[in-house]
Amino acid sequence: MTISERVLEILDERKISQKEFSIKTGIPQTTISDWRKKKTNPASDKILIICKVLNVSPEWLLSGIEEDGNRSKKTDFFVISKDTEIGNIINSYNNMDIENKKRMELYVNALLKK
Repeated sequence: MTISERVLEILDERKISQKEFSIKTGIPQTTISDWRKKKTNPASDKILIICKVLNVSPEWLLSGIEEDGNRSKKTDFFVISKDTEIGNIINSYNNMDIENKKRMELYVNALLKK
């Protein structure tokens, strides 16, 4: 789903007209109409005002991913910083040979069964 599709979905869900949204954001109605008709997206300088007016996070608006998972589909990936404990574990795992990776997976599965 694109940024404009997420915006338009919320406008439809909340029954907010393009005119009302235009007044609150300062974005011309013709631009909002173009999002729907021409499948264009909001300009980057409008993202924060859109988030404020719709009460959504920039993360959700840009990616559809919300920390609490309420508005987005479940993802099949994680974004983890390399300099965290989990990042170090993943880095160590990635540096293992195949046999040690299999051992590690068996060990983790055994821990989960306890």
